[in-house]
Amino acid sequence: MKFSILIANYNNGKYFKDCFQSLLSQNYQNWEAIILDDASTDNSVEVIKKMVENDERFRIYHNETNSGVGVTKSRLIELAEGEICGFVDPDDAILPTAISSSIKIYQKKMDVVLTYSLFTKCDGNLNPQEVFNGGKQVINQSPCFFNSPIEIAHFVTFKKKIYNQTEKMDTSMKIAEDQDLYLKMYEKGKVYFINESNYLYRMHSGGISQNENKQKSREYFAQVIFNAMKRRNLKNINGRPVPGEFENADEIYSLLEYQNTLISKIKRKVIILIQQIFN
Repeated sequence: MKFSILIANYNNGKYFKDCFQSLLSQNYQNWEAIILDDASTDNSVEVIKKMVENDERFRIYHNETNSGVGVTKSRLIELAEGEICGFVDPDDAILPTAISSSIKIYQKKMDVVLTYSLFTKCDGNLNPQEVFNGGKQVINQSPCFFNSPIEIAHFVTFKKKIYNQTEKMDTSMKIAEDQDLYLKMYEKGKVYFINESNYLYRMHSGGISQNENKQKSREYFAQVIFNAMKRRNLKNINGRPVPGEFENADEIYSLLEYQNTLISKIKRKVIILIQQIFN
């Protein structure tokens, strides 16, 4: 299986060395790296080109104008030649086993369409700080699963041929485009949790979903959840009606509050256990 590493870059050339070195350190060798620069205003293109110029596994493309993360990531998937794809941000890095761990699952479990693992939060110098504690195996094939609170997170990989069967990525999105992708893939098959921390997530002021963008991310994620409700033709959630139009994030998140009750959590764990035993 060929693996396509997809990198959407915008002004992150100064961080790319760590990302680059982590790709070279992969113990699975059948991969390509596709880099799409979204009209950076720094010297990213020059820095990245110099780093990868002697490695034919890397391909670099450019958006003529700044188009946003939705457009950029959508185009990256279109450019991918691998059977399996996974996004890596240019300011982050992956562990040597990241790709091989996911490939093993796809080879063993043919009905899996997406894998995910844990990630480690790092400081600005990519020094590990703490492992994200929310990741775990989620219930499969539930119309009321919306990944809220977030459980499916880095490092996420997915089958391109299955992605092509979805509505594909919403190119209008500026934040939460990854959550939109995960839910669309979830609707097409089984997702599998790899209990390893395979992704190093750099915390810094320029992060698109960090600091002042957190509230915006919440709003975009609510829109993603609402879109999934409509796509799944859900009229009610736990006896409460799904609104006809999206008006505000709080209204959407309130529909999911029941999932935090003890009864719901126990029920979910039992279903997951049964699914793991018989699959």
